[in-house]
Amino acid sequence: MESHFELNEVTKKLPKHLHQFIVNQPYEEYTAQNQAVWRYVMRLNVDYLKKVAHESYVDGLEKTGISVDAIPQMEGMNRILKEIGWAAVSVDGFIPPNAFMEFQAYNVLVIASDMRTIDHIEYTPAPDIIHEAAGHAPIIANPEYAEYLRRFGEIGSKAISSSKDYEMYEAIRLLSILKEDPNSTQEEIDAAQLAVEELQNNLGELSEMAQIRNLHWWTVEYGLIGTLDNPKIYGAGLLSSIGESSWCLQDEVKKIPYTLEAANVSFDITKPQPQLFVTPDFAKLSLVLEQFANTMALRKGGLNGIKKLIDSRSLGTIELSTGLQISGNFSNVLEFDGKPIYVQTKDKTALANRDKELIGHGVAYHTEGFGSPIGKLKGINIPIENMSPRDLEAYGIYEGKQTTLEFEGGVKVVGEVITGTRDLRGKIQLISFKNCTVTHQDTVLFDPSWGVYDMAVGVAVVSAYAGPASVDSFEDLAKVSETKTHKIQYSATDKALYKIYEAVRGLREGGVVSEEDIEQIFSKVSSQFSKDWLLPLELYELAVNYNYTAQKETLLTYLENLKCNKNYTTLIEKGVALCH
Repeated sequence: MESHFELNEVTKKLPKHLHQFIVNQPYEEYTAQNQAVWRYVMRLNVDYLKKVAHESYVDGLEKTGISVDAIPQMEGMNRILKEIGWAAVSVDGFIPPNAFMEFQAYNVLVIASDMRTIDHIEYTPAPDIIHEAAGHAPIIANPEYAEYLRRFGEIGSKAISSSKDYEMYEAIRLLSILKEDPNSTQEEIDAAQLAVEELQNNLGELSEMAQIRNLHWWTVEYGLIGTLDNPKIYGAGLLSSIGESSWCLQDEVKKIPYTLEAANVSFDITKPQPQLFVTPDFAKLSLVLEQFANTMALRKGGLNGIKKLIDSRSLGTIELSTGLQISGNFSNVLEFDGKPIYVQTKDKTALANRDKELIGHGVAYHTEGFGSPIGKLKGINIPIENMSPRDLEAYGIYEGKQTTLEFEGGVKVVGEVITGTRDLRGKIQLISFKNCTVTHQDTVLFDPSWGVYDMAVGVAVVSAYAGPASVDSFEDLAKVSETKTHKIQYSATDKALYKIYEAVRGLREGGVVSEEDIEQIFSKVSSQFSKDWLLPLELYELAVNYNYTAQKETLLTYLENLKCNKNYTTLIEKGVALCH
């Protein structure tokens, strides 16, 4: 099937289920005001951040093809990103955390294609192209940080969510969309804000996904690097916010050494951060990530890992000590003495080994779930997985033999052995029975009328994680949110204003600007668009560049009067300073 987006050397490795999140960048929908906002933010950022950002930032802008003067086109970025082994794709706002991190694992930078409005020029709660392209992209030009980001995605995509995490994702997505849309009502925004706050207050114990999202927030998004007394900025949320990039370095914002404890510190995406974590170097980020990975069910497995998957109510995988992987929606686990003795999925399930689906054991075969005992046989020291052919014969586990297997914990399998499935190393992973009954005390777990019984072999659960073992096993791995980013409806007045922005841009890029040009445009702006501050600022820049003294004085006076509106004061002051 043909892809709906252009593939390159990096993106062609993406699994198919991630393709649904990718959209074509709507470059023609960016208004001339959008372009002016990009230019203003980028000029301000480069001027300020070259003094306070990590040394990789300014070099990274050039290496990743980020222009100060125009919103980047994805195709152009990709031509340059491929030189460092990365790619970028356009998406519609926030996407689910697991999917976001899985993109990272494949060295793909996810870029929300929307552009913040002028009303949110300093900071936007919605992901936008300034945040993604100008925030994330430059730092990945640093090889050590790029590997951290890739590894983070690899581990983070396996983190198990709680059932409430997806609700929180949807609530934050809606709030960010409403806040960025100038046509949203205050009632809509207040209701969405309340929903987010209620969920935040009732999340309960943090899931693995919530914890690793905290680590992502305090590093990739809002990280500082260096010493506590003189840190530099590397987090994309700070690099892309002309408000917070200045505020974050003030004494009012508490600076804390970055440790694993950051995983337990939650954040509020709608407000400035009261504290930030400082890592001494990028190597410390990778160290803490590995420390966190060691706490995950991905590496610990066991009864607790299975219970996390059951609580998540989402597709997950357990791996047994034989290497057999069971992927599905886990619904039940029987336990004895703190260990799992029987595990069960519901609905479509697939079995795999080394992340490759076992032939004949996909979702088309296991349509109604899968269940199997786990552990050792009662009274027998040798686990089935370690039995030699002679051992199997001695214990009556061979083709055509009617046998009874009683496991520690009380699960009993009675049936006729059909065959066994081994891996390349010769380890038995599955044993199939006919006329089989599986029971635990008085509970029937499998009835002969249900058909062939496939029993997984494994003495322990060594890993449990979100998602399937084989990405080819399930078609609907992740769902795209039904809440779409709003396409802003522009009035005739808005469109007239954007035409003037376009004219000013044309003058600047054309290289020939007369005093009459500036005077005519300023007359129109001051009479028809008296609340706009960015256009007169751009005209002032032209007057300064061409040394038109009269126009400079007129525009500066006009801008000084606009500063009476406190929303514009700092923005105008910073913009005027840039022109000199």
